Amino acid sequence: MALRMDVLQLLTNGSPEEAWQQLIDQVTAITSAPLSITQPIGEVTNRDRAIGELDLFLSVGGFELWQTFGEVVARTSDRLMEWWDEPYNAKAALILDGLSLRELPWLLQGIQERGYTLHQSSVTASELPGETNTFARALGFSSRSQLQNNGAGLAHRLPNARTESTDLPWRDCAEWVDGSPNWVFWHHWPDCKLHGATGAGQGLDTLTKDAAKQLSSDDFWHFIERLTKGRRLVITSDHGYAATGLFADATDEQGVFLKNTFHSGRSIPGTIEPGPFVPPLAIHINSPHGAYLLSVGRWKWKSQGGYPTLAHGGLSLLEVLSPFIEISKPST
Repeated sequence: MALRMDVLQLLTNGSPEEAWQQLIDQVTAITSAPLSITQPIGEVTNRDRAIGELDLFLSVGGFELWQTFGEVVARTSDRLMEWWDEPYNAKAALILDGLSLRELPWLLQGIQERGYTLHQSSVTASELPGETNTFARALGFSSRSQLQNNGAGLAHRLPNARTESTDLPWRDCAEWVDGSPNWVFWHHWPDCKLHGATGAGQGLDTLTKDAAKQLSSDDFWHFIERLTKGRRLVITSDHGYAATGLFADATDEQGVFLKNTFHSGRSIPGTIEPGPFVPPLAIHINSPHGAYLLSVGRWKWKSQGGYPTLAHGGLSLLEVLSPFIEISKPST
């Protein structure tokens, strides 16, 4: 799918704010439409490839826009802290680790079908790099694991919250949600599946099937029901992920640079030399977490043990954008 001329003109001639809003609008239009629960794989793959046209623009003619991303697009951490300060009597935040906009349709369909009120559905930005611990630190936690068993203490930025972090089944998680008015629950799905779904380029297919199953299950929505009992609930994520199994192979020279620089990852701390390539394969970003070199564009390369088919930490739209959904359950 080629970019429409009017979209391309706005991306190249508009302000960074206008360009990023156009990019987000385009990605949301592609990813938010309903999916078939029986045959989602082909459609999710087609959507991923359509968004590839936007990633191509951002890696060739529009790569300078990445320098404005952290300032222009509202960060999930900031938006969550602002929402937490809203004067609700009780609230809960569910962080699904690694949830991307690909999974948005399942949430929107479940919200409608199961009688929830949707107060907002928007798109927010991961930290740069888009990693679990950078998001945790932005919220004032030392790491994701600090939330386990209400161990977060008082020194974080979501005050008066009971906290939990786990990868246990949804039904078990629901039993942990007690009558505490405020909850922050960080679940390791789908990230725990993402890093295990690396075989022979089938990572996206495997994760898509699992997402359809998990986010349409009665157990998941029983968990959501417990979190929304008397509470407003936000569902969001720390970062998305790139379907790197669909990416193009870098040329020999490019591949050597990418392998030597990033190994099997997509970012590295410090002011490492970004290479001689034009357009660039890597971009320096000075984020609140320090200086990083991040891979940009849809490239994969040979690495020991095989380059993962799902990954995060670099600069592509579906790994740095997250859904931000606010819901409640009407009283009965």
